[in-house]
Amino acid sequence: MTASLVLLDPTSERSPVARALAVRPPSLHGLAVAVLDISKARGNVFLDRVAELLAAQGVTVNRYRKPTFTRPAPTALRQQIAAENQLVIEGLAD
Repeated sequence: MTASLVLLDPTSERSPVARALAVRPPSLHGLAVAVLDISKARGNVFLDRVAELLAAQGVTVNRYRKPTFTRPAPTALRQQIAAENQLVIEGLAD
């Protein structure tokens, strides 16, 4: 018997759109990386370590925090992140 795999999409899209993966840079050298904490408990612990590892490799790390995890980041924060960085790492928890 062959098992089947069912993938559930948490976005609740009725007709999912095929999306290509974002192009990955060949190196982080010279890039600024945003580290975004979504304000869930202990997410900052993970992101602190990620930021530490990136900084140890000479990567410019900029830290940001959403006011609450229950809503999307405010437009001004998203615009600031986009203006100041080339990549984003968003930390989730739970």
